[in-house]
Amino acid sequence: MPRLVSFGEQPEVFGSQYGGQLMASTPDPLARIHRQIMWNRLIAVVEEQARIMIRTAFSTTVREAGDLSAGIFDLRGRMMAQAVTGTPGHVNSMAESVGHFLKKFPIHTMNHGDHYITNDPWLGTGHLHDLTVVSPAFYLGKIVGLFANTAHVIDIGGLGMGPEAHSVYEEGMYIPILRCFDRGRPNETFFDFIRAGSRLPVELEGDIYSLCACNDAGARRLIEMMGEFEMDGLDSLAGFIFDNSLRATLTEIDRLPRGSFTSEIWSDGYEDPVRLKARLDILPDGIEVDFEGTSGLSSRGINVPPAYCRAYACFGIKCVVAPDVPNNCCLLYTSRCV
Repeated sequence: MPRLVSFGEQPEVFGSQYGGQLMASTPDPLARIHRQIMWNRLIAVVEEQARIMIRTAFSTTVREAGDLSAGIFDLRGRMMAQAVTGTPGHVNSMAESVGHFLKKFPIHTMNHGDHYITNDPWLGTGHLHDLTVVSPAFYLGKIVGLFANTAHVIDIGGLGMGPEAHSVYEEGMYIPILRCFDRGRPNETFFDFIRAGSRLPVELEGDIYSLCACNDAGARRLIEMMGEFEMDGLDSLAGFIFDNSLRATLTEIDRLPRGSFTSEIWSDGYEDPVRLKARLDILPDGIEVDFEGTSGLSSRGINVPPAYCRAYACFGIKCVVAPDVPNNCCLLYTSRCV
């Protein structure tokens, strides 16, 4: 199989070893308590973000099944915190996708009221039914962070859900990374295409408004928090979160026996049975998963894009190795797919 780029190999997002400046100097005990309070508040912010999406979404996959993710990111596109509500595939692929948004729309080009969207399966959403929206948060006239979410909508045109399509172009509308709201104003051309290409135009348009609204709600709560704690940015808090998460994850990995472990399973396929093979290497600075030997691409819609493959591989490792460590960019950085 071709080599997959890992979370740890995105220098524009994560920098050098352990993310460049991820390791923050240890603050005094009182400051640590203060930042722990801010961390708890941040979790409340992103959880409210997710809950607002559930309450306002049109798709039953979001309202009833909770097939979504929500989180906050620093200005380098590194996930600081995620909502408890959500699925691991959406959360971890969303964590990867924000870096791609920043390549298309760098921080200095973003404005208050902007919202950006894509459903590109290779940029983090997994399949066309998953929409990802990224929105900037401003405080005192300065951009301080990013909110992102992913949600599974019930119709995106095309053949719909199922494996019958032979290419991504048959599966539905393909949305490149673009600005769906510009300074609070909807991109009417974009919404014209969305309404024309879906069997459920009202629901799809409503879902997109819901995704943007929940990011706006998260930004408002973040601004309230920053004012309450007299913060001028998120860098210090991000350093505290990343430092503690990274050290905790590496401590758990250090308890594992060094070596390589291999396993495989078989599943039904279309042309032939599907072989899923993986080798897990436990290293001092992380865990690598090598899928060499896994079956190649199928002509039907059962293939898993790299972002989803990495997302669920990291989730499985987290459940076994560090289930109590908060899920953020540091945890993803220490789990690599090759």
